[in-house]
Amino acid sequence: MGKKGLSQIKIEIAGAEHIPYIDTINQTIEDASNERGTGIAKRTYEYLKEKIVDGKAIIATDGGKFAGFCYIETWGHGRFVANSGLIVSPEYRGKGLAKKIKRRAFEHSRKKYPDAKIFGLTTGLAVMKINHELGYRPVTFSELTDDDAFWKGCSGCVNYDILLRTDRTKCLCTGMLYDPAWEKSKKNGKIRKRSLLDIINKLKPKNGKKDSPKMILLIFSLFRL
Repeated sequence: MGKKGLSQIKIEIAGAEHIPYIDTINQTIEDASNERGTGIAKRTYEYLKEKIVDGKAIIATDGGKFAGFCYIETWGHGRFVANSGLIVSPEYRGKGLAKKIKRRAFEHSRKKYPDAKIFGLTTGLAVMKINHELGYRPVTFSELTDDDAFWKGCSGCVNYDILLRTDRTKCLCTGMLYDPAWEKSKKNGKIRKRSLLDIINKLKPKNGKKDSPKMILLIFSLFRL
């Protein structure tokens, strides 16, 4: 499939008619986990079926063929929302489909839960980049939900023992968060907390000059915050 073919892929809120895709979704997740050598939490057939029936999943299909998937979870009595299980079939990777699915899930989450903080855990650089473009910021695990049910869901990951040994303070995943309050503060004229890339671009030398040692040290210190 070429880049042009991406426009033919249907990305929509999953419904009962998509239940037959569940086995393919789970197999694609398992294959991706083995390929990366990093953890992707697995979910049961019943769990994904419930998400699909409840309208809390996004699916991408190409003429009836599975292309990608993502689902929505709520935690802490709806105060936190996670867009989880983002997966794209191998033949559709590297074409921008993951970004489209993630954005659709993000928009669907904002509509269903307008005041909830949206967060995610990932080991994938591509997902981190997509999250950043949507307004997510890297955070420590302490800023995510403390709902035990969420963290128990990580038990299907091969790195779960690391999470337990660190008392849920760190793992191989990076925690990322979007807080709708940031947008409200921006609209009210309050100072918005800038992302790291905002700061780096602001400090970047002009006229093609090389970074000064002072600026390099400053940027390095920001990465450590």
